[in-house]
Amino acid sequence: MKSAIDITGLGKRYSIRSYEDYSLRTTLQQALKLKFRKRVPFWALRNIDISIPEGEVFGIIGTNGSGKSTLLKILSKIVLPTTGKVELAGKVNSLLEVGTGFHPELTGRENIFLNGAILGLKKSEIRSKFDRIVDFSEVEDFLDTPVKHFSSGMYVRLAFAVAVHLDPDILIVDEVLSVGDLAFQRKCIKKMEEEVLQGRTVLLVTHNMQIVQRLCDRVMLLHRGECMEVGKPKLVVDRYLQNIHSKVDATMEDPDHRRGSGTMRFVSIQVMNHDGLPVKVLPAGSGMNIRLGHKKFSKNTGYAVMHLIFKTMEGQLVSALIYSFQESSRESNTTAGETQCHVPRLPFNVGLYTLDLEIYFNDQLADLVSDAYHFEIIPGAFYHDGNLPGGQFPILIDFTWQ
Repeated sequence: MKSAIDITGLGKRYSIRSYEDYSLRTTLQQALKLKFRKRVPFWALRNIDISIPEGEVFGIIGTNGSGKSTLLKILSKIVLPTTGKVELAGKVNSLLEVGTGFHPELTGRENIFLNGAILGLKKSEIRSKFDRIVDFSEVEDFLDTPVKHFSSGMYVRLAFAVAVHLDPDILIVDEVLSVGDLAFQRKCIKKMEEEVLQGRTVLLVTHNMQIVQRLCDRVMLLHRGECMEVGKPKLVVDRYLQNIHSKVDATMEDPDHRRGSGTMRFVSIQVMNHDGLPVKVLPAGSGMNIRLGHKKFSKNTGYAVMHLIFKTMEGQLVSALIYSFQESSRESNTTAGETQCHVPRLPFNVGLYTLDLEIYFNDQLADLVSDAYHFEIIPGAFYHDGNLPGGQFPILIDFTWQ
């Protein structure tokens, strides 16, 4: 089968300024913003070799900083590689993060024609596709408004509609399926499936593992800029999630993930669904039970405050649950306790999340465990109609209109 994309020995290196020491002189230089600093090479991508045949949906997964977006930017000719080469067969249309691809001062209508011109289409060809683009995007009422006034959801709706209707040979998509309500996401998935049937090649980056397993023919797992595995979606996704969750087990014993005086420490964490079964994946709107084991290493009576901090995989703080209790003066090292937290309806949108644990004893930080637990939220019935806002909104709020 003919290749749509051939990547050989691809690498991208950046230079990061780094101070060699923390002497008084260096500190003063930092403060004065002097440039006597050593440049340290950082490889965002290294030794990437892959061939993608025509008509394949190829997924790219990995944690933040693994090189996914850098790879897509190189393929989209936004960034030049440091080493290696890329060969692309045909026209390429890229739908990367919100803010790329459209001119903010131009209207939606003008941007449709601009994107078509960039792809080498004649005005008559763009006009023939115009109505389908507008109909798919569902932004007809705002078509003559500058896109700088669009919401992120409207922006991506139009950008996706333009990208898939201008008949590219290769479509590059970065996280677009996390934007928009559930109905529009389903619409996008159906359209992408239709594009593949017409022989389009699709490169897809998303944190939604369900979409990866549904759409992709093959998946590549990136880690720190290197290709760890390429294979069938389920096998690669399982390995990716296993790697994430194995780090959770290690954090309880890893001093690099912990801070605090040690007068109290967390010793275990369990996350269960409403049936009491351990879970790593939960539908949006379902219940969660968190069981924390903790131990006191002080003979003093004390007042303890516990924090459960929810974050996205990007490190964005989402919410915190706080619980305070009195600790007795029983002998240290024999004082083991267990605290449970019940969340009846988890208000998180689709995506990957992590839990940090903190406990304060007598107003001093006793223990902090970073990334103590990872879990995934998949589409669920938080709202009765099943529609969820775009993935850039991590919190779901129950509401009514009158």
